[in-house]
Amino acid sequence: MNAPDPIFQTDFIKEMVRQLRALDSYGSWDGQPNEKLLEPLILTKERKAEIPIIGDPDEETLARVKAFYNAIATLIEKECGLMATPFIHLSHEGFGRALIIVGKLVAVDKTLRDVHRFGFESLSKMKTEADKLLAVALERIGAYPEVAGL
Repeated sequence: MNAPDPIFQTDFIKEMVRQLRALDSYGSWDGQPNEKLLEPLILTKERKAEIPIIGDPDEETLARVKAFYNAIATLIEKECGLMATPFIHLSHEGFGRALIIVGKLVAVDKTLRDVHRFGFESLSKMKTEADKLLAVALERIGAYPEVAGL
């Protein structure tokens, strides 16, 4: 029997699962394992090749993008004790920005493109990207605490 992957014990992956489960207002994912819940976010090279280069993001993909940035915002709040608010602005073609605002400070500013192909090669790569964004946000909050506290 395989031991559970330790990545599922990390704060970020636990929060991603919480965020994705919160989107399930009808309970259709109840009883589904966390691996299955996170599976649509994993785009191997083969899966990515199946998605057309040009396309409009569907509602499920947009929900996963929002869950990713909501999870980061929640971890920012947990780390610094200040409310972090994510804003996602996208055109219908899947281009735009993701911002996480803490007080009056833009803690995260990420340009988004080709959102219909949003995903990561592995859970580890997704966590690494989230960790980078979290580190930048916490560094900015530390550098400008008076702005973050407004």
